[in-house]
Amino acid sequence: MKIKIKNLGVFKEAEFTLGDLTIICGQNNTGKTYATYALFGFLSTWKSIFSVEINDNKIEELLANGVTHIDIQEYVKQVNQIVAKGCKIYSKEISNIFAAKEILFKDAEFSVTLDNKDIRLNTIIKQTVGSENISLFSISNEEAITELVVTLLVDKKEAKIPREIIKRMINDGIKDIIFKYIFCRPFIASAERTGAAIFRKELNFARNRLLEELGQSDHKFDRVELLFKEYQDYALPIKINVEFTRKLESIVKQNSFITEKYPEVLTDFADIIGGEYTVTRNDELYYVPKGKKVRLSMDESSSAVRSLLDIGFYLRHEAQPNDLLMVDEPELNLHPENQRRMARLFARLVNLGIKVFITTHSDYIVKELNTLIMLNGDKPHLKQIEEKEGYRTEELLSYEKVKVYIAEEVSKKLDGKSRKSKCHTLTEANINPELGIEARSFDITINEMNRIQEEIVWGCE
Repeated sequence: MKIKIKNLGVFKEAEFTLGDLTIICGQNNTGKTYATYALFGFLSTWKSIFSVEINDNKIEELLANGVTHIDIQEYVKQVNQIVAKGCKIYSKEISNIFAAKEILFKDAEFSVTLDNKDIRLNTIIKQTVGSENISLFSISNEEAITELVVTLLVDKKEAKIPREIIKRMINDGIKDIIFKYIFCRPFIASAERTGAAIFRKELNFARNRLLEELGQSDHKFDRVELLFKEYQDYALPIKINVEFTRKLESIVKQNSFITEKYPEVLTDFADIIGGEYTVTRNDELYYVPKGKKVRLSMDESSSAVRSLLDIGFYLRHEAQPNDLLMVDEPELNLHPENQRRMARLFARLVNLGIKVFITTHSDYIVKELNTLIMLNGDKPHLKQIEEKEGYRTEELLSYEKVKVYIAEEVSKKLDGKSRKSKCHTLTEANINPELGIEARSFDITINEMNRIQEEIVWGCE
């Protein structure tokens, strides 16, 4: 899946392809967050902005005969048109993702190009629609059969189902079958995540107090509208972080596939934070250091513990195969050794089927990922190094799974003319299976520091 953005923040034009592991690095104010938030917003809203046309004859057939069959392949042929139309709608609404003035994004464009190999019709739909007392109709498909079956579950003479409801359910079913695998379910840990962890109790108190006051008021309010307005000044990823942190008490009631099948991943994560998170029945959030009988609140815990809170609860309670875990600056507040551990954790998740997208300023993370790529070869000495240095086979990365982009300012010709102009874009970095990632945004700075230090040490000779 290739994403192209135009006139978005500092970007005049940029594009990137989503890999199993996608990394965007570069200096400050070069557009990394713009690209990240735009992608997250699209993956969070595509289902509501995409639309497929349902033939009225199919609805009449369902109401007349009690069943209708819809050929999914007919809609696969329309994929490019469906996506293009949806992206146009999203481009016009993208200012809402950033909670910014519409005028700042009036020329912004966001588009997605799909490869035929991206489309896999392996999403199984089994849904029943109705009320608490009666089931009205069902929609379903079977694996390897590209047909959606819609069946009435009540006598057709008694069926008084609005046609728009039937169309909407069929529409959603078709979109899930075609696009759900392509457009991964995103989970984001924004750079502002530490604040949400600290002020979690205050956020809950403020919202509960608001509802209490509304309940005592003589005026009529739309509570849902007011609650949405509460965070209207914050970008969508930040809103999502706040809401996730607020709902931890209900989130902890479910287990992720990692908890069920790969608990060793959670053990590795616990080693990184040096303990575990816990939520009490009273919705109190604590951090419990390993080997100690003390419980620390978030404001008593280290900044590293707070910065990894969302990721920890996601891994234990939310993660699903084919998710996209997006982390803005995973190195926040982490010692270099733990940055290396996070790199290894990301590689492990990629190999378990979770896609990972990060923006980073960390040379430690990139170099550790390089090591995992370089160790993933068949030369005899590589296995010896892997065992000697404590690496595990399940952490090693195929370079083909990785996409790396440098957010930077470059000179480009204007309309093919000789005159050049500087603009911000994303430049794909080379990745070599034997040498790893060519991350020049770090190398330039490191080489300069090394040069200065060499002059200091050897300059007198």
